[in-house]
Order: sequence, then structure tokens, then C-alpha cells
Amino acid sequence: MNIAVATATSLTASQCRAARALIEWSQQQLSQAASIDLQTVADFEKRFRSADETTRRRLRAAFEAAGVVFIAENGGGAGARLKFSREEVWEVNRWEDEGGVPGEDDIL
Repeated sequence: MNIAVATATSLTASQCRAARALIEWSQQQLSQAASIDLQTVADFEKRFRSADETTRRRLRAAFEAAGVVFIAENGGGAGARLKFSREEVWEVNRWEDEGGVPGEDDIL
């Protein structure tokens, strides 16, 4: 199966809601992680207003840093999934909290 990768700023309201559900974040947690006003997050998810490119980039970056991968529309619908299993995310977080000098991750 060929899964297309979403473009850097493509993010739909439903992908946003799905990604938040996958990592069990509240709108408040997303707002803080993306440095975006809480009402902007709520309005975007409810489709009351569309998000500009900067907002979509911030949302996407926050989700991707939390382990979410976005799937572009490829005939089967746009979506989101976890980059790692919950156990793997827990392990990565544990390793990163062990101290030492932080470095760049080579994990794709």
C-alpha cells in the first residue's frame, strides 16, 4: 500500500481532532504546546474559522513532536497515526529525561 505524506502545512480540522485524541491531549494542552490561543484551536477544530499557514505549522509541529504522523488524502482519506506505539513513546520520554546533553534525534 502506498501512503502519501501530507505537505508541511496541510492539516484539516478533523486531523487536528484525531491527532489530539491519539495523544490524549486537551485543547488547552495543544494550545500550550503550539503557542496558540485556546480559542483559535477550538474555532479551527469546530470549523468556525480556518487557520492560517503559521497556525497550521505550529499545530503540526506540536503534534509531530508528540509522535503524530499525518497522512495526506490519497483516495482513502486524510488521517493521522502515531509514529511510535505508546510503549515506545514512554521509553523515548524516559530516555530523554535521564539527563545529559540533549542531541538531535535521527529517528524518522
